[in-house]
Amino acid sequence: MHFIVPFLFLSLIAEIIGTVGGFGSSVFFVPIGNYFLDFQTVLGITAVFHVASNISKITLFKKGFKKELILNLGIPAVIFVILGALLSNYINKETLELCLAVFLIALSLFFLIWKHLVIKPNKRNAIIGGGFSGIVAGLLGTGGAIRGVTMAAFNLEKDVFITTSAIIDLGVDFSRMVVYFFNGFIHYHDLYLIPPLIIISYIGSYFGLRILNVMSQTWFKFISLTMILIIGILELLKYLGVFN
Repeated sequence: MHFIVPFLFLSLIAEIIGTVGGFGSSVFFVPIGNYFLDFQTVLGITAVFHVASNISKITLFKKGFKKELILNLGIPAVIFVILGALLSNYINKETLELCLAVFLIALSLFFLIWKHLVIKPNKRNAIIGGGFSGIVAGLLGTGGAIRGVTMAAFNLEKDVFITTSAIIDLGVDFSRMVVYFFNGFIHYHDLYLIPPLIIISYIGSYFGLRILNVMSQTWFKFISLTMILIIGILELLKYLGVFN
C-alpha cells in the first residue's frame, strides 16, 4: 500500500504529458506502472484507466471529430487490439517487458531522428496505422503514439484531433479491457486504484488542455520523446537486472 502516493502522482504526470505531447498517457503510464505492479496487471489497469481518461477528453475537447478517420483508423485498431490482447495471454511477462523497452527506445529515436516525417493522408495509411497501433496496444498496453503520427497526416485542428483520437481510443481500450478481463489480468483486489485514477484522468486532461493553450506542442513533443527514450532505457536496464 505504501506505493499508492508515488504511483498516483506519477500517473497524473503521465496523463498531463500524454495529453500535451499527443502520444497518449499509456506510453508513460505502462512503464511507470510496471515498477509497482506486475506487467499483466498493468495492462488490465491501463485499459480500465484509459476508458475513463478518454471519456474525460471527449467531455473536455468537444469541438467536433473526423467521422471518416474514426471509421478508417478506428475499426482496424479495434480489430487488431483484440488480437493483440488475446496474444498477450500466451506470451510470458518477461518477453512483453523486453518488447516494451525496445518499442519505447525505437519509437522515441525514430521520431527524434525523423522529426519531419510526413505520412500521406489517405485511407490506406489510416487503415495500416490503425491496425499497427491496435496490435501494439493489445500486446504492450500503448499504441497511441503510432495512432498519433498517423492522424497528424490529416492536419486536423488541435481540439478535433484530440477528440477524434479519444473516440478511437475509447473503442480500443474498452475492447482490450474486456479481453484482459477474460485473460485474468484485471483483479478485483486492484480495483481500488480505479476511482483515484478516474479523478486523475480528468485532472490530467484538464491541465493538459491548459498547457496546450500556452505552449508550443513542437517543443513539448521533443521533451516528451526524450522522456520516452529515457524510460525505455531504464525499462531495458530493469529487464537486464541492473537494478536488482
